[in-house]
Amino acid sequence: MGDSGGVTSVGWWCDGVGWAAGTPVLRWRRGAGGERRESAVAFGGAVGFRAVGVRICRGARGNPCPVNGVLGGRGTGGLCGECARLDRMHSVAADALADDPRVYRVYVAWFGPGMVKVGITREERGSARLLEQGAVVFGWLGRGPLMAARRAEELVRVALGVPDRIPYAEKRRVRADLPGTAERADEVRRLHARAGALAGWPESLERIGFEAVDHGGVFGLDGLPPAGGVVRELVDGGCVTGRLLAASGPDLHLATIGGGGGRGGQGGGVVVLDTRLMKGWELTGVRGGEGGLTVPVRDVRAGDVQGGLF
Repeated sequence: MGDSGGVTSVGWWCDGVGWAAGTPVLRWRRGAGGERRESAVAFGGAVGFRAVGVRICRGARGNPCPVNGVLGGRGTGGLCGECARLDRMHSVAADALADDPRVYRVYVAWFGPGMVKVGITREERGSARLLEQGAVVFGWLGRGPLMAARRAEELVRVALGVPDRIPYAEKRRVRADLPGTAERADEVRRLHARAGALAGWPESLERIGFEAVDHGGVFGLDGLPPAGGVVRELVDGGCVTGRLLAASGPDLHLATIGGGGGRGGQGGGVVVLDTRLMKGWELTGVRGGEGGLTVPVRDVRAGDVQGGLF
């Protein structure tokens, strides 16, 4: 990825943004089940790459795609239909793991004013799931067996009218205009209290007292200028280059070359790249005066791309 420490040679495929010890990294692999690496992405640093060839399904759950399926450019799943079904079968979200012995946690998460959700995650993952979703603030509600956590999640969802999914398009629209830390923590506190007062909590679920965890600094949201556009898809030979302003969930906010968009500016030239669109593309680095932004971009106010939930 140019000077940001990422891909510099042919043969690498990106698995999108991950979060290592609360720091955003781009995850890469070469071939099905082959060599893997991570490259740090630093706020203020350069990001740049060129897409090559066609977008190919890289397989699911450590298994290579049996058909090397060709993918459309706009989907965010990065899997063909067959591999997507395999991935879903082994997902906690599919409710197919009723005998899972691991401990799970229930949480409430905040993404903007009036924009909250409830969900569950494995306790061993800590806050990784919340970072992956771009949760600006969250608080734990309880911990216990998977099915008890599922029942508590459903209780909060139905009784309080809190969704378990929020489209990324909605999250992107508000990131540059968030209230202060005290105000956003207060909204989570109120929801936590309402959820804790509900009757019918599973007895096997241990309650957790309120403590707000704020990711605004981790994501680099302070002083973030508004984005004007969102990358719609990558294309063969298309380049994305810019300076990294923020990273939230799978999204990179970039001040594109020649577009201004520095902190404190008007946001012209600031574009959001959903790194899930990078999955399945072979990527090469760009250097010097190469690159620019030569991929399709849509207005940030337009509807989300396929698969843009959570």
